[in-house]
Amino acid sequence: MSNAMYNKMWHQTQEALNSLLDKESRKLVEQEKNPVYIFQMLATFYIKYVQIFRNLENVYDQIVHPQKRLLIRKILDGVMGRILELKNDMVELELSEFHYFDDILQDLKLAPQQLDIPIPKYFLKEKIEVIRERKKILAQILADSGLDATSMKLAIKSMPFEEAIKLIQIAERARQGRLRALFMKQIYLQEYRAKQARLLGEKVADTGAAALRIQKVWRGFCQSKRTEREREEEMIFLGMNPPPLFDQVSAAIIQAEKVSLLRSAVQLRHEEGYREALVTIKNDLQQTEGPDIKESLRDQIRQWFIECRNLTGSFPEYPSVEDGGSAMIFSHKTPEQVIEDIVAGQEEEEKNKKKKKGKKAKKEENKKVVKEKPKEEEEEWKMSRSAFLPSMKEGSDVYKGEYSYLGTTLRHVSIEPMPSLLDVRQLITLYGILPLGSAAVHEKAPLVKSLLLAGPSGVGKKMLVHTICTETGANLFNLSAANIAGKYPGKNGLQMMLHMVFKVARQLQPSVVWIEDAEKTFYKKVPNNEKMNDPKRLKKQLPKILKLLKPDDRILIVGTTQRPFDAELQSFCRAYQKIILVPRPDYASRYVLWKQIIQRNGGVLTKALNISCLAKVTDGFTQGNIVKVVKGVLTDRRIRQQTQKPLTPAEFIPLIAGMNPVYKEEEECFKNWYAKTPLGRKRVLSLRVGGREKETEKGKKKEEKERKKNK
Repeated sequence: MSNAMYNKMWHQTQEALNSLLDKESRKLVEQEKNPVYIFQMLATFYIKYVQIFRNLENVYDQIVHPQKRLLIRKILDGVMGRILELKNDMVELELSEFHYFDDILQDLKLAPQQLDIPIPKYFLKEKIEVIRERKKILAQILADSGLDATSMKLAIKSMPFEEAIKLIQIAERARQGRLRALFMKQIYLQEYRAKQARLLGEKVADTGAAALRIQKVWRGFCQSKRTEREREEEMIFLGMNPPPLFDQVSAAIIQAEKVSLLRSAVQLRHEEGYREALVTIKNDLQQTEGPDIKESLRDQIRQWFIECRNLTGSFPEYPSVEDGGSAMIFSHKTPEQVIEDIVAGQEEEEKNKKKKKGKKAKKEENKKVVKEKPKEEEEEWKMSRSAFLPSMKEGSDVYKGEYSYLGTTLRHVSIEPMPSLLDVRQLITLYGILPLGSAAVHEKAPLVKSLLLAGPSGVGKKMLVHTICTETGANLFNLSAANIAGKYPGKNGLQMMLHMVFKVARQLQPSVVWIEDAEKTFYKKVPNNEKMNDPKRLKKQLPKILKLLKPDDRILIVGTTQRPFDAELQSFCRAYQKIILVPRPDYASRYVLWKQIIQRNGGVLTKALNISCLAKVTDGFTQGNIVKVVKGVLTDRRIRQQTQKPLTPAEFIPLIAGMNPVYKEEEECFKNWYAKTPLGRKRVLSLRVGGREKETEKGKKKEEKERKKNK
């Protein structure tokens, strides 16, 4: 795409943003009490903001004009923050971290893939130099402590010269033996054929019959190939098979990637030129226009003093810095008006001091009145004030992830669906990646200090933690119970360790503090075999650390657990602000996983390998199980044999059979535990209240029908 195309995309996106801001300002004035209508409104705004965010991120990444990029960046950060605010409002309204928009997507005629939240590329592009410097610092620290990468490599064992010669002789004799065996096999086959020919005797060959037989075989072969080709074309036409070059990268995509790299280089050159121009233009103006401007300002100040002396009989005092300094003189006012403003300002300061005293007394009275209010009064839900709408409006004035398709249907019948992997990925992006990647978003958006990922073993919790660090260029600090066991003993040692970790985390922010097996910190009862490690060392310190984290600190505490039910529920939930259940993959996710993992490990997909069959058979198995199975089958030797012997599903079954799946009972344990968390309890309570209201409404409708029949 050319630069003009991206300008056009920006113009269209800006128009959509302006109309959305107008709609949102009108909706904020209207008061609505129906929670279903409010959620539909919030969800519609959320989806439209996501579309705007996707377009703006693409434009910002490709446009090369530096001034335009500054404006787009400001609006982009505002849109990101507004998405996080709407997400927070939906969580408070629906009392669930996961939301399903399939009915709204149908109304807006959008695909589920358009709801996927992209990660801005500038998160890493703008931190390349910072990451390089950090690597140098860490390498220097490791070298000074004697733990550098070269010293940590495994030393290669030296071998005596005679032993090396013996190994070479053994390998060479084995090679010669294999060749001799192959040669003897060929001789044996030749002798066997000659012997069979002597026994059967030579027959006179009929050339006509031989030609007819060759024709028959050849025509049959050609027809089978033609039928196979026509069947393949029909399946492609029906959309049941992908096109022949579907998995190959097209030349257009390769060219687009090259153009994108060139644009990045041009962006850097233009930004450097823009910064240099700002300095040079300012210096040039000071050199050329500076003397004349100074002379004219001196004349005006001198004239102002003379006029004030003529009016008052004495020279006035020079305005202070607080009053504006020389700016008061150049405010297009007469000397009398300037003197009156100075006197009025002094009087206002005295009045403000008196007002502050009166306001303090009123606040104390109001606090007493608020405390006396009855607890039974419950306020209605209201949309929280946005901290990003003003910045988006200001920018507009200057301008002039697979999906669960049945979520809404299941919730209509009061069934809580298990979230899909796409839902989990979106939450990780919203709560982890976007706030850590942008300082402007982190300061104003709803603050998320801690995050807990709960799920069975092998579902990818650790990978998600590393994803947050990779996409934002964040540092990872491991405070798991197993990692800190025996280190910095005693209370003083623990406090010193935490002080150092969080001090370095603030200096090198963004940072992620990872606590693996987070339930061990809040054990109900410590097992005997773990008492020596003291896994509950951080139990009292973790809440204190969370209180000390401020909006300026781009630090996220992430815990992972596969046994959350072993922890004390109240203290556990108090430490982690957001709790996300990571489920086992569903059929669609398993299909994509099998396909992608086989290809990444050197496998070739053919008709002999039925991916759909593998996805169906592995119901209940996790992503980790699938990765282990694929790596176990696709050895180096098996990869080389694929041209003669394609992969089949039967090769993967024996390894799958030796693994334990995640049973439905274990999944229900996680769902039951989540229902006991604060947000889960509120959700269950709201479903019960909603169910009672529906029953009463049905009862009223039945009574009305019976009355009409009686009449």
